[in-house]
Amino acid sequence: MKNYTLILILLLAITACASAEDHESYSDDKIRTLLPFDAIPAITDPQFVSAGAAELDPDAPVIGVTFNDESHAYSLYLLNGHEIVNDIVGGMNIATTW
Repeated sequence: MKNYTLILILLLAITACASAEDHESYSDDKIRTLLPFDAIPAITDPQFVSAGAAELDPDAPVIGVTFNDESHAYSLYLLNGHEIVNDIVGGMNIATTW
C-alpha cells in the first residue's frame, strides 16, 4: 500500500509542476506544410475484385462498409497512400477516410 501511495504522490507532484505557462511558449510556432494542397489524391473510381482475387494476407487490415446489402472493403495499405475513397455503396455516396 505504501508503494501505491508514493506513486500517487509522485504523479500528483509531476502534474502540479506542469502548468499552462509551459505550453504557452509553443503558441508562436508556425504551422509547416509538408505537402501542397491536394497533394494526396483521393480514389474517385475504385475498382473491386473478389476477396479471393485481392491477393491480401488473411489478416491484412481493411475498412469494410455495408449499405443496403452491398459491401465494399478498402485495403489500409492502399489507403495509406490516398487517405480517401469516394465511392457508391448500396446506392449511397460515401467517403471512406484513413
